[in-house]
Amino acid sequence: MNIKILKQEKNSVELSIDNLTIAEILRVYLNREDIEFVAWRREHPSKPLIFKIESSGSVKKAVADAVDAIKKDCAKVLGALKK
Repeated sequence: MNIKILKQEKNSVELSIDNLTIAEILRVYLNREDIEFVAWRREHPSKPLIFKIESSGSVKKAVADAVDAIKKDCAKVLGALKK
């Protein structure tokens, strides 16, 4: 999986992500956080996604919190499957 920062400003980030599944999961979890806008678009299926995040607070912290929440939920699912 490749992620590139295309544009970074104080309260917004634009990323290039080549994995649709990761982008969609991250979008859902970021919408649970205090985020003003989060969306992705794709010009063509052979090109990577453009993922945009805008927040009144720290975008970096919001992404880190969302990734932590994803990891916790994945650990719960794995724990339930092992039983």
